[in-house]
Amino acid sequence: MQDLLHAFKQWLIEEGKSPKTMESYVGDVAKFQAYMVEKVVDSRQPLSRFSFVRYKQHLIDNGYAVATINKKINSLKVYNDFLQKKGIVSDSFIQLKRDRISIAAGSEHVVTALSEQQVEKLLFYVEDQTKVSQRNKLIAYLLLYTGVRVSELVNIKRADIDALARTLTVRGKGGKVREITLRQDVLHVMKQYEQGERANSRFVDSDYLLVSQRAPKMHRDAVREWLANVSKELGFHLHPHLFRHTFCTRLLKKGVDLTTVSKLAGHSTVNMTARFYIQTTRQEKMDAVQLL
Repeated sequence: MQDLLHAFKQWLIEEGKSPKTMESYVGDVAKFQAYMVEKVVDSRQPLSRFSFVRYKQHLIDNGYAVATINKKINSLKVYNDFLQKKGIVSDSFIQLKRDRISIAAGSEHVVTALSEQQVEKLLFYVEDQTKVSQRNKLIAYLLLYTGVRVSELVNIKRADIDALARTLTVRGKGGKVREITLRQDVLHVMKQYEQGERANSRFVDSDYLLVSQRAPKMHRDAVREWLANVSKELGFHLHPHLFRHTFCTRLLKKGVDLTTVSKLAGHSTVNMTARFYIQTTRQEKMDAVQLL
C-alpha cells in the first residue's frame, strides 16, 4: 500500500495540487489504508464501496466532527479518481453529493468540547513523567490554554515568545498575526522543557520551540499520533482541534465576551466565532434537561 500511496502523491504533483492540499489528501488516505490493514483487508482491493462505507461509520462512531469526516470523504473521492485513471479499480465508489454528511440549513453547529472533568483527567495524566515527556506536556498546555491550531503550534518559534510580557505571537491563516497572553503555568512548563529535554537535544539551536528527535521542527502528524495514543489511555477521543473548541467554549462559559474570544482564536469575523461557539454543547443541553 505504501507504493500506491507514493504513486498517488506523484499523481497529485502532476495534477498541480498545492503542497498543503497534497499533504491533506495523502494524510487522509494513509489513515484509511491503516484502517484497511487493521481490518486485514485484501491489499489487491485498495478501495471498495464496502470498505468506504465501513470506514465512514468508523469515523462517525469515534466522534469525529462532521467537517473532519467530510474532508476525509473528499480526500478518498480524489483517491478513487486516481485509482480509476490508473486502471486499478473500474468503478467510482464515492459520490460526494450522496456520501458527504449534510447539516440542514438553519441547523445548529454542535460543538464538541472537553468537559471540566476530562480537562482535569488530562492535566493529571501529563503530570506523570514516566508516561509523558516534557515536550508533550508542553504541547498539551499550549493546545489547552492558547487555542492554537496544530499547524500554528508546530510553527511557534522561540522568538515568538516574550516571557516578560507573557505573550505568544501566533502567525495564523493568510499570514494574520495575533497575540495571546500566556498563563504563568504554561510559561513554567515551557521553561522546564527549554532547560531540560530541549537543552539536551541535538537541535538545541533550532529556531522552532518544539523539536523532534529527527528534525529541528516537529511535524503536526506527530502531535495527532501522540493524542491518539493518549486517547486510548484516558478513554476519550482527543485530537488537536478539540482543544481549540475547548479553549473557546471554556472562555465563553467563564463570561469572556465574544469579541475577545474571536481575537484570541484568530477568527476572521466575530460571526464565525458565534456560529461555532455561541451554542451550548450537546452535554450542556443534556445536563440542562436533567434539571427539569
